[in-house]
Amino acid sequence: QVQLVESGGGLVQPGGSLRLACVASGSIFGIYDMGWYRQAPGKQRELVATITSGGSTDYIDSVKGRFAISRDNAENTGYLQMNSLKPEDTAVYYCNARIIRSGWPNRNFWGQGTQVTVSS
Repeated sequence: QVQLVESGGGLVQPGGSLRLACVASGSIFGIYDMGWYRQAPGKQRELVATITSGGSTDYIDSVKGRFAISRDNAENTGYLQMNSLKPEDTAVYYCNARIIRSGWPNRNFWGQGTQVTVSS
């Protein structure tokens, strides 16, 4: 079985920073793309940032220059560094990863989510 566990969320003032982490554990042979999504109350879940196994990254326009996605392949861990946070960044943040499993089809897994609240 595979699990993704996020951490690092919390309450922060506008302009502050948080660093989210996503640790993948279980029967993992490797990880392809990893991504961070977020879902605000009453809104659809949206893709925030992605990173390939080779380290190529992509971001939605609203977080470019403020957020940075990274990964540690040896530790099966992904990160989202969030700087200059705004109230509109408030949401539950979810990690998603395409996991390579020996003897099983590759598939995407989700974490349980971590709440990020930006408020004064």
